[in-house]
Amino acid sequence: MCKDAAKPKPIMPLLLIGLGGFALLVALYFWMTSDNKDIPTMEKPTPRPVVPAPVKTEVEQAKPTPPPAQEPIIEEEEVVEPAPVVVAPPVDTSDAAVKTSILATADYEAAASLLVDESLLQRFVVTAANLAEGEVAPNHQLLQPPSQNFRIYQQGGKEWIDPASYKRYTPYVDVIDTMSADTLVSLYETYQPTLNQLYAEIGDPSEPFNDVLKQAIEHLLETPSVPVPVEVYTDSVMYKYKDERLESLSMPQKHLIRMGPENMRRVKAKLREILEML
Repeated sequence: MCKDAAKPKPIMPLLLIGLGGFALLVALYFWMTSDNKDIPTMEKPTPRPVVPAPVKTEVEQAKPTPPPAQEPIIEEEEVVEPAPVVVAPPVDTSDAAVKTSILATADYEAAASLLVDESLLQRFVVTAANLAEGEVAPNHQLLQPPSQNFRIYQQGGKEWIDPASYKRYTPYVDVIDTMSADTLVSLYETYQPTLNQLYAEIGDPSEPFNDVLKQAIEHLLETPSVPVPVEVYTDSVMYKYKDERLESLSMPQKHLIRMGPENMRRVKAKLREILEML
């Protein structure tokens, strides 16, 4: 006999300016504009008898006339312009942009129905920070809760988790399987500066959010595998695991067990892929 129980709370995840010298230009200017206007006037000298110029010998006539002196060629120094500074456009961190980016990595229609619409980056940071501490954040869910209730069945005077309860999470795991770990990590790196700022508001500002995220994933990966069926009992408020070892686990780990052995195996496989890339 099956009966519904309280809904569990799901978890998921720069121009440089150069100055040239003009000393050479100044020197050339004075050299080209100088004349004899500043030479003082002198008396006309007494004319001297004209002496005929000496006749050059053949050897002297054969002596070549040296070429006129040429001005030195001054090579202009090549001016290297600095490379232009490329400023990347700011990342759009609005909920609409973030959700669209996430949906582009998965089965769009299936993921669209499961993902929440508000405060996605904030929810992600709060969820990860809580998971790293072995806690859950009920008011910061990233995904819509399952529509079906948690179910148990009774047998031999005991209560066990109904396998039908595991199937409630299969659509979520199917969507996760359609997401490439490479694409997810690339998307995460796009928003990482914003995620660091958001975490600094609620956690240790000196601790990178990347470390917190890794701690959260590692905590989930430490969840033990549990054979089925799993016995539970109720204390009139909620169901608990009959096995004290399971009941002593953190709330995130107990939620992961409630997804069922196969779903938990698939989730852990994806988490390991992501952890290796962080």
